[in-house]
Amino acid sequence: MRTFLIWIAAALAVAAPARAFDTAATSAWVYDVQSGTVLMEKNADVPLPPASMSKLMTLTMLFEALRDGRVAMDTTFPVSEKAWRMGGSKMFVEPADRPTVEELIYGIIINSGNDACVVVAEGLAGSEDAFARLMNERAGQLGLTHTTLTNSSGWPDAGHRMSMEDLGLLADYMIREFPDLYPIFAMTSFNYKDRVPSNARNRNPLLAIGAADWTADGLKTGHTQEAGYGLVGSAIQDGRRVIFVISGLQSDRARAEESERLVNWAFRQFTMQSLVPAGETVVSAPVWLGTASRVGLTTANGVNVLVPAGVQDEVRVEVVYDSPIPAPIARGDRLGQLVVTIPGTRDTVTPLIATQDVPEAGFLGRMKGAVMQLGQRAITAVTG
Repeated sequence: MRTFLIWIAAALAVAAPARAFDTAATSAWVYDVQSGTVLMEKNADVPLPPASMSKLMTLTMLFEALRDGRVAMDTTFPVSEKAWRMGGSKMFVEPADRPTVEELIYGIIINSGNDACVVVAEGLAGSEDAFARLMNERAGQLGLTHTTLTNSSGWPDAGHRMSMEDLGLLADYMIREFPDLYPIFAMTSFNYKDRVPSNARNRNPLLAIGAADWTADGLKTGHTQEAGYGLVGSAIQDGRRVIFVISGLQSDRARAEESERLVNWAFRQFTMQSLVPAGETVVSAPVWLGTASRVGLTTANGVNVLVPAGVQDEVRVEVVYDSPIPAPIARGDRLGQLVVTIPGTRDTVTPLIATQDVPEAGFLGRMKGAVMQLGQRAITAVTG
Protein backbone atom coordinates (compact mmCIF):
# COMPACT_ATOMS: atom_id res chain seq x y z
CA MET A 1 0.00 0.00 0.00
CA ARG A 2 1.42 3.37 -1.01
CA THR A 3 0.44 6.67 0.55
CA PHE A 4 1.16 10.00 -1.09
CA LEU A 5 0.80 13.38 0.60
CA ILE A 6 -0.43 15.65 -2.18
CA TRP A 7 -1.45 19.30 -2.17
CA ILE A 8 -3.44 21.57 0.09
CA ALA A 9 -5.54 24.18 -1.68
CA ALA A 10 -4.46 27.78 -1.21
CA ALA A 11 -8.14 28.67 -0.93
CA LEU A 12 -8.20 27.12 2.52
CA ALA A 13 -7.24 30.46 4.05
CA VAL A 14 -10.03 31.72 6.28
CA ALA A 15 -10.40 34.39 8.89
CA ALA A 16 -10.69 33.47 12.54
CA PRO A 17 -10.10 30.24 14.45
CA ALA A 18 -13.12 27.96 14.91
CA ARG A 19 -14.00 26.94 18.42
CA ALA A 20 -15.70 23.74 19.48
CA PHE A 21 -19.37 24.29 20.22
CA ASP A 22 -20.01 23.91 23.94
CA THR A 23 -23.66 22.89 23.99
CA ALA A 24 -25.89 22.75 27.02
CA ALA A 25 -27.73 19.80 25.45
CA THR A 26 -27.04 16.45 27.07
CA SER A 27 -26.86 14.84 23.64
CA ALA A 28 -26.25 16.39 20.23
CA TRP A 29 -25.37 15.59 16.62
CA VAL A 30 -24.63 18.11 13.84
CA TYR A 31 -24.22 17.13 10.18
CA ASP A 32 -23.33 19.02 7.02
CA VAL A 33 -25.25 17.34 4.21
CA GLN A 34 -23.33 18.57 1.17
CA SER A 35 -19.93 17.41 2.38
CA GLY A 36 -21.17 14.49 4.48
CA THR A 37 -19.28 15.89 7.47
CA VAL A 38 -20.26 15.34 11.10
CA LEU A 39 -19.48 18.70 12.67
CA MET A 40 -20.19 17.76 16.27
CA GLU A 41 -21.10 14.72 18.37
CA LYS A 42 -22.01 14.62 22.03
CA ASN A 43 -23.36 11.33 23.37
CA ALA A 44 -24.77 10.99 19.86
CA ASP A 45 -24.80 7.18 19.74
CA VAL A 46 -26.48 6.75 23.15
CA PRO A 47 -30.09 5.47 22.94
CA LEU A 48 -32.24 8.00 24.80
CA PRO A 49 -35.94 8.79 25.21
CA PRO A 50 -36.72 10.62 21.94
CA ALA A 51 -40.15 11.97 22.93
CA SER A 52 -42.07 13.30 19.92
CA MET A 53 -38.92 13.41 17.78
CA SER A 54 -39.52 9.69 17.11
CA LYS A 55 -42.67 10.71 15.23
CA LEU A 56 -40.27 11.08 12.30
CA MET A 57 -40.24 7.28 12.05
CA THR A 58 -44.04 7.16 11.96
CA LEU A 59 -43.98 9.78 9.22
CA THR A 60 -41.34 7.83 7.32
CA MET A 61 -43.56 4.76 7.30
CA LEU A 62 -46.48 6.86 6.05
CA PHE A 63 -44.37 8.65 3.42
CA GLU A 64 -43.11 5.30 2.13
CA ALA A 65 -46.68 4.00 1.94
CA LEU A 66 -47.55 7.03 -0.19
CA ARG A 67 -44.53 6.52 -2.41
CA ASP A 68 -45.35 2.84 -2.89
CA GLY A 69 -48.97 3.54 -3.76
CA ARG A 70 -50.42 1.72 -0.75
CA VAL A 71 -52.24 4.89 0.29
CA ALA A 72 -52.99 8.26 -1.31
CA MET A 73 -53.24 11.73 0.20
CA ASP A 74 -57.04 11.47 0.15
CA THR A 75 -57.14 7.99 1.76
CA THR A 76 -59.12 8.12 5.00
CA PHE A 77 -58.48 6.25 8.25
CA PRO A 78 -60.90 5.57 11.12
CA VAL A 79 -60.31 7.00 14.60
CA SER A 80 -60.31 4.38 17.36
CA GLU A 81 -61.19 5.06 20.98
CA LYS A 82 -57.53 4.49 21.83
CA ALA A 83 -56.48 7.23 19.43
CA TRP A 84 -59.19 9.58 20.65
CA ARG A 85 -58.18 9.11 24.30
CA MET A 86 -54.45 9.76 23.76
CA GLY A 87 -53.06 12.43 26.04
CA GLY A 88 -50.33 14.97 25.50
CA SER A 89 -50.10 16.97 22.29
CA LYS A 90 -53.03 16.29 19.97
CA MET A 91 -54.56 16.94 16.58
CA PHE A 92 -57.97 16.60 18.27
CA VAL A 93 -59.57 13.94 16.10
CA GLU A 94 -62.82 12.37 17.31
CA PRO A 95 -64.30 8.88 16.84
CA ALA A 96 -66.75 10.03 14.16
CA ASP A 97 -63.95 11.59 12.08
CA ARG A 98 -62.35 10.03 9.02
CA PRO A 99 -59.22 12.13 8.61
CA THR A 100 -57.32 11.93 5.33
CA VAL A 101 -53.68 10.94 5.09
CA GLU A 102 -52.87 14.55 4.18
CA GLU A 103 -54.62 15.86 7.28
CA LEU A 104 -52.86 13.30 9.46
CA ILE A 105 -49.47 14.33 8.08
CA TYR A 106 -50.23 17.95 8.97
CA GLY A 107 -51.53 16.88 12.37
CA ILE A 108 -48.34 14.96 13.18
CA ILE A 109 -45.85 17.50 11.84
CA ILE A 110 -47.51 20.75 12.92
CA ASN A 111 -49.68 19.76 15.91
CA SER A 112 -47.40 16.91 17.05
CA GLY A 113 -50.57 14.87 17.43
CA ASN A 114 -50.20 11.72 19.49
CA ASP A 115 -53.74 10.83 18.47
CA ALA A 116 -52.87 11.25 14.79
CA CYS A 117 -49.91 8.90 15.18
CA VAL A 118 -52.12 6.16 16.61
CA VAL A 119 -54.60 6.64 13.76
CA VAL A 120 -51.77 6.18 11.25
CA ALA A 121 -50.33 3.16 13.07
CA GLU A 122 -53.68 1.40 13.20
CA GLY A 123 -54.53 2.41 9.64
CA LEU A 124 -51.30 1.01 8.20
CA ALA A 125 -50.70 -2.04 10.42
CA GLY A 126 -53.95 -2.82 12.23
CA SER A 127 -52.56 -2.10 15.68
CA GLU A 128 -49.93 0.09 17.27
CA ASP A 129 -47.96 -2.94 18.48
CA ALA A 130 -47.81 -4.36 14.95
CA PHE A 131 -46.80 -0.95 13.64
CA ALA A 132 -43.99 -0.71 16.19
CA ARG A 133 -42.62 -4.05 14.98
CA LEU A 134 -42.68 -2.78 11.40
CA MET A 135 -40.94 0.44 12.43
CA ASN A 136 -38.16 -1.48 14.17
CA GLU A 137 -37.65 -3.67 11.12
CA ARG A 138 -37.49 -0.65 8.83
CA ALA A 139 -35.17 1.20 11.21
CA GLY A 140 -32.73 -1.69 10.99
CA GLN A 141 -32.88 -1.60 7.19
CA LEU A 142 -32.12 2.12 7.25
CA GLY A 143 -29.05 1.56 9.43
CA LEU A 144 -30.49 3.09 12.59
CA THR A 145 -28.52 0.87 14.92
CA HIS A 146 -29.45 2.55 18.21
CA THR A 147 -33.23 2.59 17.75
CA THR A 148 -35.91 0.53 19.49
CA LEU A 149 -39.51 1.73 19.23
CA THR A 150 -42.54 0.57 21.18
CA ASN A 151 -45.15 3.09 20.01
CA SER A 152 -45.94 5.49 17.20
CA SER A 153 -45.99 8.79 19.09
CA GLY A 154 -42.95 8.87 21.37
CA TRP A 155 -45.12 8.37 24.45
CA PRO A 156 -42.83 7.65 27.43
CA ASP A 157 -41.91 3.98 27.66
CA ALA A 158 -38.82 2.29 29.07
CA GLY A 159 -38.20 0.44 25.80
CA HIS A 160 -38.72 3.40 23.48
CA ARG A 161 -35.27 4.73 22.56
CA MET A 162 -33.39 6.45 19.73
CA SER A 163 -29.94 7.98 19.53
CA MET A 164 -29.50 11.54 18.32
CA GLU A 165 -27.36 10.26 15.46
CA ASP A 166 -30.15 7.90 14.36
CA LEU A 167 -32.65 10.76 14.44
CA GLY A 168 -30.33 12.88 12.31
CA LEU A 169 -29.74 10.10 9.81
CA LEU A 170 -33.49 9.55 9.58
CA ALA A 171 -34.03 13.27 8.93
CA ASP A 172 -31.42 13.18 6.17
CA TYR A 173 -33.20 10.20 4.60
CA MET A 174 -36.56 11.97 4.68
CA ILE A 175 -35.18 15.16 3.13
CA ARG A 176 -33.48 13.25 0.31
CA GLU A 177 -36.20 10.73 -0.43
CA PHE A 178 -39.33 12.84 -0.12
CA PRO A 179 -38.66 16.29 -1.63
CA ASP A 180 -42.35 16.69 -2.49
CA LEU A 181 -43.49 16.10 1.09
CA TYR A 182 -40.64 17.69 3.01
CA PRO A 183 -41.91 21.30 2.56
CA ILE A 184 -44.80 20.44 4.91
CA PHE A 185 -42.29 20.59 7.78
CA ALA A 186 -41.96 24.34 7.20
CA MET A 187 -45.70 25.00 7.53
CA THR A 188 -46.38 27.08 10.61
CA SER A 189 -50.09 26.44 11.27
CA PHE A 190 -52.77 23.75 10.99
CA ASN A 191 -56.11 23.75 12.80
CA TYR A 192 -58.04 20.53 12.16
CA LYS A 193 -61.73 21.33 11.63
CA ASP A 194 -61.15 24.65 13.42
CA ARG A 195 -61.46 22.79 16.74
CA VAL A 196 -58.62 24.19 18.82
CA PRO A 197 -57.14 27.38 17.34
CA SER A 198 -54.71 27.68 20.25
CA ASN A 199 -53.15 24.36 19.18
CA ALA A 200 -52.54 25.33 15.56
CA ARG A 201 -48.97 26.65 15.84
CA ASN A 202 -45.97 24.60 14.71
CA ARG A 203 -43.77 24.04 17.77
CA ASN A 204 -40.45 24.32 15.88
CA PRO A 205 -38.94 27.55 17.28
CA LEU A 206 -36.57 28.12 14.37
CA LEU A 207 -39.38 28.57 11.84
CA ALA A 208 -40.25 31.92 13.40
CA ILE A 209 -36.73 33.30 13.62
CA GLY A 210 -36.20 34.43 10.03
CA ALA A 211 -32.42 34.78 10.23
CA ALA A 212 -30.90 37.11 7.67
CA ASP A 213 -28.60 34.56 6.04
CA TRP A 214 -30.17 31.15 6.67
CA THR A 215 -33.62 29.60 6.66
CA ALA A 216 -34.95 26.80 8.87
CA ASP A 217 -37.38 24.38 7.22
CA GLY A 218 -37.83 21.43 9.61
CA LEU A 219 -38.19 19.05 11.31
CA LYS A 220 -39.63 17.99 14.71
CA THR A 221 -39.62 19.04 18.36
CA GLY A 222 -39.92 16.73 21.34
CA HIS A 223 -40.52 17.08 25.06
CA THR A 224 -41.22 14.82 28.01
CA GLN A 225 -40.14 15.11 31.62
CA GLU A 226 -37.65 12.28 31.12
CA ALA A 227 -36.25 13.45 27.78
CA GLY A 228 -36.23 17.20 28.39
CA TYR A 229 -36.67 19.54 25.43
CA GLY A 230 -35.26 18.43 22.09
CA LEU A 231 -35.32 19.26 18.40
CA VAL A 232 -34.44 17.58 15.13
CA GLY A 233 -33.75 20.63 13.00
CA SER A 234 -32.58 21.54 9.53
CA ALA A 235 -31.54 24.85 8.03
CA ILE A 236 -30.20 25.92 4.67
CA GLN A 237 -27.85 28.71 3.58
CA ASP A 238 -26.94 29.32 -0.08
CA GLY A 239 -27.67 25.68 -0.94
CA ARG A 240 -25.73 24.26 2.02
CA ARG A 241 -27.89 22.27 4.44
CA VAL A 242 -27.16 21.50 8.08
CA ILE A 243 -29.12 18.89 10.06
CA PHE A 244 -28.85 18.89 13.84
CA VAL A 245 -30.36 17.04 16.78
CA ILE A 246 -30.29 18.21 20.38
CA SER A 247 -31.91 16.75 23.49
CA GLY A 248 -32.03 17.26 27.22
CA LEU A 249 -32.57 21.04 27.36
CA GLN A 250 -34.35 22.39 30.44
CA SER A 251 -36.98 24.61 28.81
CA ASP A 252 -38.68 25.58 25.59
CA ARG A 253 -36.73 28.84 25.62
CA ALA A 254 -33.40 27.06 26.16
CA ARG A 255 -34.19 24.77 23.21
CA ALA A 256 -34.90 27.75 20.95
CA GLU A 257 -31.79 29.66 21.99
CA GLU A 258 -29.49 26.64 21.75
CA SER A 259 -30.84 25.71 18.33
CA GLU A 260 -30.21 29.19 16.93
CA ARG A 261 -26.72 29.34 18.45
CA LEU A 262 -25.85 25.96 17.00
CA VAL A 263 -27.05 26.80 13.48
CA ASN A 264 -25.13 30.08 13.51
CA TRP A 265 -22.00 28.22 14.59
CA ALA A 266 -22.39 25.53 11.92
CA PHE A 267 -22.76 28.05 9.11
CA ARG A 268 -20.29 30.70 10.26
CA GLN A 269 -17.40 28.71 11.66
CA PHE A 270 -16.92 26.38 8.67
CA THR A 271 -16.07 27.16 5.06
CA MET A 272 -16.94 24.86 2.15
CA GLN A 273 -13.91 24.24 -0.07
CA SER A 274 -13.62 22.33 -3.35
CA LEU A 275 -10.42 20.29 -3.14
CA VAL A 276 -10.89 18.13 -6.24
CA PRO A 277 -13.25 19.17 -9.04
CA ALA A 278 -15.39 16.39 -10.50
CA GLY A 279 -13.54 14.52 -13.24
CA GLU A 280 -10.09 15.88 -12.41
CA THR A 281 -7.29 13.31 -12.35
CA VAL A 282 -5.80 13.20 -8.87
CA VAL A 283 -2.78 11.00 -9.57
CA SER A 284 -1.33 8.80 -12.33
CA ALA A 285 -0.65 5.36 -10.88
CA PRO A 286 1.72 2.67 -12.24
CA VAL A 287 0.10 -0.36 -13.92
CA TRP A 288 1.43 -3.92 -13.80
CA LEU A 289 1.24 -5.99 -17.01
CA GLY A 290 -1.16 -3.71 -18.85
CA THR A 291 -1.30 -2.21 -22.32
CA ALA A 292 -0.60 1.16 -20.70
CA SER A 293 2.05 1.79 -18.08
CA ARG A 294 -0.09 4.14 -15.99
CA VAL A 295 -3.73 4.81 -15.18
CA GLY A 296 -5.35 7.99 -13.93
CA LEU A 297 -7.22 7.97 -10.64
CA THR A 298 -10.12 10.35 -10.12
CA THR A 299 -13.24 10.78 -8.01
CA ALA A 300 -16.81 10.22 -9.13
CA ASN A 301 -18.19 13.58 -7.96
CA GLY A 302 -15.19 15.60 -6.84
CA VAL A 303 -14.29 16.31 -3.22
CA ASN A 304 -15.84 19.15 -1.23
CA VAL A 305 -14.86 19.51 2.41
CA LEU A 306 -15.79 21.77 5.29
CA VAL A 307 -12.81 23.45 6.85
CA PRO A 308 -13.06 24.97 10.33
CA ALA A 309 -11.82 28.54 10.45
CA GLY A 310 -8.14 28.87 11.30
CA VAL A 311 -6.83 25.33 10.63
CA GLN A 312 -5.80 25.62 6.96
CA ASP A 313 -2.17 24.85 7.79
CA GLU A 314 -3.14 21.56 9.43
CA VAL A 315 -5.20 20.08 6.58
CA ARG A 316 -3.66 16.94 5.00
CA VAL A 317 -4.72 15.42 1.69
CA GLU A 318 -3.41 11.92 1.01
CA VAL A 319 -3.82 9.39 -1.81
CA VAL A 320 -3.67 5.71 -0.85
CA TYR A 321 -3.50 2.78 -3.31
CA ASP A 322 -1.67 -0.49 -3.94
CA SER A 323 1.16 0.00 -6.42
CA PRO A 324 1.58 -1.16 -9.10
CA ILE A 325 -2.06 -1.78 -10.00
CA PRO A 326 -2.46 -5.09 -11.89
CA ALA A 327 -4.24 -5.13 -15.25
CA PRO A 328 -6.89 -5.59 -16.49
CA ILE A 329 -8.50 -2.38 -15.25
CA ALA A 330 -11.96 -1.17 -16.22
CA ARG A 331 -12.93 2.47 -16.22
CA GLY A 332 -14.69 3.21 -12.93
CA ASP A 333 -12.93 0.44 -10.99
CA ARG A 334 -12.31 1.48 -7.39
CA LEU A 335 -8.53 1.43 -6.98
CA GLY A 336 -7.73 3.60 -3.97
CA GLN A 337 -8.82 6.34 -1.59
CA LEU A 338 -8.33 10.04 -1.14
CA VAL A 339 -8.19 10.85 2.58
CA VAL A 340 -8.63 14.39 3.86
CA THR A 341 -7.66 14.92 7.49
CA ILE A 342 -8.95 18.10 9.15
CA PRO A 343 -8.46 18.78 12.87
CA GLY A 344 -11.65 18.51 14.88
CA THR A 345 -13.66 16.50 12.32
CA ARG A 346 -13.78 12.96 11.06
CA ASP A 347 -11.53 12.09 8.11
CA THR A 348 -13.22 12.48 4.74
CA VAL A 349 -12.56 9.32 2.71
CA THR A 350 -13.44 9.36 -1.00
CA PRO A 351 -12.99 6.38 -3.36
CA LEU A 352 -10.57 6.83 -6.26
CA ILE A 353 -11.63 5.25 -9.54
CA ALA A 354 -9.91 4.51 -12.84
CA THR A 355 -10.24 7.14 -15.56
CA GLN A 356 -9.89 4.62 -18.40
CA ASP A 357 -9.77 0.96 -19.38
CA VAL A 358 -6.35 -0.70 -19.30
CA PRO A 359 -6.52 -4.20 -20.81
CA GLU A 360 -4.08 -6.87 -19.82
CA ALA A 361 -0.97 -6.88 -22.02
CA GLY A 362 -0.40 -9.66 -24.54
CA PHE A 363 2.23 -12.38 -24.14
CA LEU A 364 5.18 -10.21 -25.22
CA GLY A 365 4.01 -7.35 -23.03
CA ARG A 366 3.71 -9.62 -20.01
CA MET A 367 7.17 -11.08 -20.66
CA LYS A 368 8.64 -7.60 -20.92
CA GLY A 369 6.94 -6.59 -17.68
CA ALA A 370 8.21 -9.70 -15.91
CA VAL A 371 11.77 -9.05 -17.05
CA MET A 372 11.57 -5.43 -15.89
CA GLN A 373 10.21 -6.54 -12.53
CA LEU A 374 13.02 -9.07 -12.09
CA GLY A 375 15.55 -6.39 -13.02
CA GLN A 376 14.07 -4.03 -10.48
CA ARG A 377 14.22 -6.70 -7.78
CA ALA A 378 17.88 -7.37 -8.65
CA ILE A 379 18.73 -3.67 -8.38
CA THR A 380 16.95 -3.51 -5.06
CA ALA A 381 18.83 -6.56 -3.77
CA VAL A 382 22.19 -5.05 -4.71
CA THR A 383 21.54 -1.51 -3.51
CA GLY A 384 19.32 -2.33 -0.56
